[in-house]
Amino acid sequence: MELLNQLEPLLRTFWYVAIPSSLIFLLQTIMTFAGGHHGDGLDGNFDHHDGGHNGDGFQIFSFRNLINFLLGFSWTGISLNATIGNNYALIAVAVLVGLGFVWMFFFMIKQLQRLSEDNSFQMDETIGKEVEVYLKIPANRQGRGKVLVSVKGSTHELEAMTDGPEIPSGGKGKVVAIDQDTGCLILDS
Repeated sequence: MELLNQLEPLLRTFWYVAIPSSLIFLLQTIMTFAGGHHGDGLDGNFDHHDGGHNGDGFQIFSFRNLINFLLGFSWTGISLNATIGNNYALIAVAVLVGLGFVWMFFFMIKQLQRLSEDNSFQMDETIGKEVEVYLKIPANRQGRGKVLVSVKGSTHELEAMTDGPEIPSGGKGKVVAIDQDTGCLILDS
C-alpha cells in the first residue's frame, strides 16, 4: 500500500480500479468454468420488456460488462501512463479501450449465440424454394418422384408430387405446398 501512496493521484486511481476489477474478473472466470450460475448479462427470455437489452439477449448494463470496462480502462491507464503525458488524453484513451473491451465481449457472445441456433430441418421451410427433380415426377399426383432442395445450406432429397404435367429428371420446379397425408412436397412446374 505504501508503494501505491507514492504514485501520482491519477496512476494511483488506475491501480485502485485495476486490482479489485482484476480479482472480480478472475473470480467470474473461475465461476464460469466451474459452472457457477451468476448474473452474467445473458438472458434467453425475449418476451418481456427491453430492460437494457439490445434485442439479442445481451444485457448492455450488467455487472460483467462493468468489470470488462473497468479492466480495459484501468490497465490501459496503467500501461500508457508513462507514454501519454496529458492526463485528459490518457483518460480518453483508457475510456475508449474500456468500451472496446465491452464491445469485444459482446462480439464473442454474439458468436457463441450463433452456435446455439436451431438449424434443424423443417419441411415447411421448403415452401417457395426452387428444386431440381432427381427422379421424374408423374403427372396429376399419379406417383411420387424425388427432388433435391437446399435449405439453410444443406441439400435434402425428398419425395414430391405435382398436380400438373409430368416433370422429367433434371427438370426444375417450385414447392407450393406439402401434402399433409403423405408428407410429400407438392410442386408447380
